[in-house]
Amino acid sequence: MTPLLVSVAMRHLLARKRQSLVSLMGIVLGVGFFLAISAMMQGSEADFIRRLVDNSPHITLQDTYRNPTAQPVAQAYPNAVIAIRRVKPETETRGIRGYARILDAIRARPGLRASAVLTGQALINFAGRDVAVTLNGIVPSEYTGVSTIENYMVAGTLEDLNSNQDGIIIGDQLAHDLSLERNENISVTGTANQTRTFKIVGLFHTGRLNVDSSQAFVQRKRVQALMDRANRVNSIIVKANDPYVARDEAARIEQRFGYKSVSWQEASEDIMNTLMIRNIIMYTVVSAVLIVAAFGIYNVISTVVLEKRRDVAILKSIGFRARDIEWIFLLQGVILGTLGNLMGLPLGSLMMASLGGLEFKLPGSSDVVRLPIDWSWQQFAIAGGFALFAAVLAAFLPARKAARLRPVDILRGGT
Repeated sequence: MTPLLVSVAMRHLLARKRQSLVSLMGIVLGVGFFLAISAMMQGSEADFIRRLVDNSPHITLQDTYRNPTAQPVAQAYPNAVIAIRRVKPETETRGIRGYARILDAIRARPGLRASAVLTGQALINFAGRDVAVTLNGIVPSEYTGVSTIENYMVAGTLEDLNSNQDGIIIGDQLAHDLSLERNENISVTGTANQTRTFKIVGLFHTGRLNVDSSQAFVQRKRVQALMDRANRVNSIIVKANDPYVARDEAARIEQRFGYKSVSWQEASEDIMNTLMIRNIIMYTVVSAVLIVAAFGIYNVISTVVLEKRRDVAILKSIGFRARDIEWIFLLQGVILGTLGNLMGLPLGSLMMASLGGLEFKLPGSSDVVRLPIDWSWQQFAIAGGFALFAAVLAAFLPARKAARLRPVDILRGGT
């Protein structure tokens, strides 16, 4: 009986070729756009996380406290109203105390690498021009384990800072702005108004203009002297073999040492939430295309039911059951959904390949990049499954209506 039901369903669809074709194209375009847009969203999110994980610390231990400790007098009298007069606060050099001990403790954890960094603002002077930069005081042997800056070196290496203790590494954009070349000398003035002459031993190019024009690297001891912060650092950056343990490790470090520890997930929480909201909106919009196509199928099959009422009556009169009639119209939805998938999935693949070949420049970057596209078989399964489900659901109500028609009423001209 099934081949006969399929044959009848096909005849009904072919009887309204134009309407069936419009509904079919709606499914095809819906599936294609669903795949293309989901691949773009998944690709952009994966690319963002990859860049974030690769180029940023997984954990940053800062020289601040998440919950500052109360003053001793407030601790002694927690419920009292306290007024303190003629007492000058004790000034203390800011920074992470005992950072060497903290470094050893972090490195003792399996899969963790750490480096202590002192970062501060400075002025670079060359040929009468002053440019503000962020000066990063590092120990090269430590820093290479937690940073990817070595991958972006276009001249020299981080290890050149060891061979020349007064060496400095700057971005190629900064060198271009000041007409500087490697091995030239520049003057650097720190926040403590101390000036020192450095020799350019290396250049880097990350493709991010804000980094290439404003970041510089020197030996940590030199920055401590320029900032008058001897034996202090203001951050410890940590990399993990598994980036997704960062949140738990950050909590453990903060609990043990007190300093605020921020994982890359916490630092990017707002952006990740924005990406999630964007994905929900885009999936809703794309799904709406398939829903509109489903309404087209509903309209086509409802019209067929109205036009084929007498045929339905005849089929029931010769022995077709109500269930058979229902299946005839359900099969029309199955046929449209299946054909839509067979044409829409290749269309989506073609659209993904075309989008993946597009090249453009990111804002704030000088490098040409391709549109990030990422796909999985799950996307194809979701697109195909949702399209088929929508088509069958659209056919269900007209099919039930057809199955409930009474042959006697139809042949007598009743409803």
